[in-house]
Amino acid sequence: MGGKLIVFEGVEGCGKTSQMQLCCEWLQNLGVFVVVTREPGGTELGLHLRRLLLEKVENEPIAEVTELLLYAADRSHHVEQELKPNLADGKYILCDRYTDSTTAYQGYGRGLNMSLINQLNLIATGGLESDLTIWLDVDVEVGLARKKGDGVGFDRIEQETIAFHRRVQQGYAELAASHPARIVRVDGTLSQAAVQQVIQGILREKLEL
Repeated sequence: MGGKLIVFEGVEGCGKTSQMQLCCEWLQNLGVFVVVTREPGGTELGLHLRRLLLEKVENEPIAEVTELLLYAADRSHHVEQELKPNLADGKYILCDRYTDSTTAYQGYGRGLNMSLINQLNLIATGGLESDLTIWLDVDVEVGLARKKGDGVGFDRIEQETIAFHRRVQQGYAELAASHPARIVRVDGTLSQAAVQQVIQGILREKLEL
């Protein structure tokens, strides 16, 4: 069985982490070797970059292009250290965010140049695309309310304006429309169990499990 890269995407509070864990347990029960990872922060170096990207420093905000380049650096290292080796070993990788996040957040959200983003994504990944991307679709207000209910506190990205998060959501919708073979929308407002059933059905169909 060849390795597969399965990415989970969506706005803040869409339920990616919970669904990835449930998906991991299901795949393992099927006898599949699974690796769970994330961007940013899927490597030792990535953990340091994640802290820089998500902790808010009041007196020194991160410039938008700097933010983009830090995400690209994290992705480049992650692809070489984690994704490519595990795919070569035939493992299924469940990844929390990948290139579509950069397009949605830095492209649609920040309004940065899409050609630049596409070029950086290509450089960082070496052309490695997901075999399947699950887009958990929830309204931004619903997602942010979920995050607030966690009681952990908002990180730097989560603290952005509602308008920013709505632009990100629009980005995901347009990406899904442009890449229907790769990106599959899942209604993230359903119950956790119902969402997981839908995801399992998609994986069975798309990856012939």
